[in-house]
Amino acid sequence: MRQLVITSGKGGTGKTTVAACLLTLAWRAGIADADVDAPNLHLLLHPKLLDEREFKGAKQVVKNEAACSGCGKCEEVCRFGAIKDLAVDPFRCEGCGLCVYVCPEKALRLEEVATGTLMLSRTRYGHFAHARLYIGAEASGKLVTAVRRKAEEACRDEELVIIDGSPGIGCAVIASLSGTDLALLVTEPTVSGLHDLDRILKVAQHFGVTALVCINKYDLSPELSAELERYCAGEKVDLVGKIPFDPAVLDVIRQGMPLEDLLKTRAGQAIEGIWETVRMFLH
Repeated sequence: MRQLVITSGKGGTGKTTVAACLLTLAWRAGIADADVDAPNLHLLLHPKLLDEREFKGAKQVVKNEAACSGCGKCEEVCRFGAIKDLAVDPFRCEGCGLCVYVCPEKALRLEEVATGTLMLSRTRYGHFAHARLYIGAEASGKLVTAVRRKAEEACRDEELVIIDGSPGIGCAVIASLSGTDLALLVTEPTVSGLHDLDRILKVAQHFGVTALVCINKYDLSPELSAELERYCAGEKVDLVGKIPFDPAVLDVIRQGMPLEDLLKTRAGQAIEGIWETVRMFLH
């Protein structure tokens, strides 16, 4: 099984639309949405839910009031300010367990807490692993790892899993990128687009993942697109295509039309050319 991740150094570059088009072109492939903070691939796939369960990705301190002697040692050692007047603030607690260790009365304990929902669905293109991180919850990287494992388990018979990765360079991005066979980095012709492409490329290189680049909406700024091309040449990274700005893409998405209709747009035709190059790198 090969794993292709579509990611970007910033949000809003169009990576989810690119991922959806590649999925349509690959046809029978496993799918994973690793953007658990703001998942939206399901809006394009219209999946049928098969399984949903809580994901416990963090630990939190729970206090036994009856056993507490009021010595205050827990409050003294908590570097996060999560214990005040001997009361535990669950929003500040990082689950490090130091207060549990120093408590002479064993009045504190660590408990696992749910940080999100892990789901497996079916689409017309194949099985779809996805998740939703609870508002304000942490450990997004752990949830991304769980999503990828769910996709691998459900798609053992598929030759390819396409991962819609998280944007940026944080823990969730590392979890969605590391260990994959190929990364397609989607950028845009803006100043921040160039800066964030440089960051995500360095993350991919650090983890030994071969990276390709495509420029979305390249015609909105030919000058910055040319600068992105020069950057890729200087970094010896393959630029596999340029996608034009196409309002027809938004029309297809807004109307909930089949993904195949995306390929009929000018942008979709450019992505089809990108897929032909990406396929060669996957074999």
